[in-house]
Amino acid sequence: MTHALLLVAGVDEAGRGPLAGPVVAAAVVLDPRRPIEGLADSKLLSARRREALATEIRAHARAYAVAQAAVEEIDAINILQATMLAMRRAVEALGVDLAEVLVDGNRCPSVGCAVRAIVGGDRDVPSISAASILAKTVRDALLVALDREYPAYGFARHKGYATPEHLAALARHGPCPAHRKSFAPVAQRALEW
Repeated sequence: MTHALLLVAGVDEAGRGPLAGPVVAAAVVLDPRRPIEGLADSKLLSARRREALATEIRAHARAYAVAQAAVEEIDAINILQATMLAMRRAVEALGVDLAEVLVDGNRCPSVGCAVRAIVGGDRDVPSISAASILAKTVRDALLVALDREYPAYGFARHKGYATPEHLAALARHGPCPAHRKSFAPVAQRALEW
């Protein structure tokens, strides 16, 4: 009698804090027969290393998926609920039966199997590290694309975070459609326009 392989997915997000762009989540089921060296919290890796690892994850993972919640969803249901929504979408998009989902942080999305939050999981759990890397590289690419659409804001450089450059551009130009209107610095500037 063969036992079905119990699959565990790691889940993480990128983009909860920025003032612009979607929040992106990834779910990854690693293949123990094809280990990936160097997995770590995406924030601790250089952009070049993240991109190289993202390519390796896509090539060697048993399953992976990336999903997002749009700016309009963030503004409608708040960033926490939008993050949970993006995570649930990523898990559902995996298309495999899971025994458990491991999530970075202290909150869990509602998914159709056991789920456990692990604070520091993006640093300590390889599948969560892999999800962190995929989420960050996909979101960074989305912000580079937004920079081409709205060049006045510098999205390619600051990825939507509230840097002095970004806040100055908001003051100068007001919010664009990519901005999260429910976030205080954007809401404040929207009132002034």
